[in-house]
Amino acid sequence: MNFIAFLILGLIAGSIAKAILPGRQNGGWFSTLILGVIGAVVGGWIGSLLFGAKVDAFWDLGSWVLAIVGSIVVLAIFGAITGRKKA
Repeated sequence: MNFIAFLILGLIAGSIAKAILPGRQNGGWFSTLILGVIGAVVGGWIGSLLFGAKVDAFWDLGSWVLAIVGSIVVLAIFGAITGRKKA
């Protein structure tokens, strides 16, 4: 997967993670992009450890699931550290 596709995947995965988790997360599109890219890396790492899967194809459903799950994990950890505001 090329760099631009990975950024787009990260932005969409971060947006979905922010929509799934309750509460109000600070930040705009750039923080969502960073969250999603870090989440995709974390999701790929977790997926490779547990299932032997990896984030390597943009149109692969497994890549999307791993990126979204990784983004949720990163967002939950970030919220616990910074004290995310409740809705």
